[in-house]
Amino acid sequence: MTHQVHAFEPPERFVAGTVGEPGDRTFFLQARGGGRVVSVALEKVQVSLLAEKLEELLTEAGRRFGVELPEPSPLAVNDNEPLDTPVDEEFRVGTLGLAFDVDTTTVVIEAIEAGEADAEVELGAEEEDDDAAVDDDEDDEPDDDLDRLRVRLTPEATRAFIDRARRVVAAGRPPCPLCGQPLDPAGHLCPRHNGYHR
Repeated sequence: MTHQVHAFEPPERFVAGTVGEPGDRTFFLQARGGGRVVSVALEKVQVSLLAEKLEELLTEAGRRFGVELPEPSPLAVNDNEPLDTPVDEEFRVGTLGLAFDVDTTTVVIEAIEAGEADAEVELGAEEEDDDAAVDDDEDDEPDDDLDRLRVRLTPEATRAFIDRARRVVAAGRPPCPLCGQPLDPAGHLCPRHNGYHR
């Protein structure tokens, strides 16, 4: 079976978002462009790690290649709109890959479908050399038959994605001040209280 590569280079919009109530949310990456909308599901921890690794990638690109990086700004226009509907899940993400293309001064994010052998959440990060490019045909890869979502973002669009992803992750249930686990509206069994409701 051949795989599909949903490429948005660049997208009109690329955001992280959720569907559902806190405690029962499904996280998505959604790309829109050229009359298409592609949504892929992933875990909350993947969204959090993606934002963190993108921040590190931008910092490293600035340090190694002298790329002008946008600073986080409270005056920036934030994309707080909900996900485009209907939200149809193309696939569930197993692996996330990151690269910086020096030639075009863009960040490449690739979300790869979870294969049957994926037992845990992975986040792969790679940096490209000055003359390297993302290879569309990697025939020797074992996951070549998996669907992919690939987006290419400017540093400014990457910064906007990071800011929104962090807001989406933080908008969930507040953590218990003792154990750090999410608090349910009805309370939770805190291990620090020997199982008593808090």
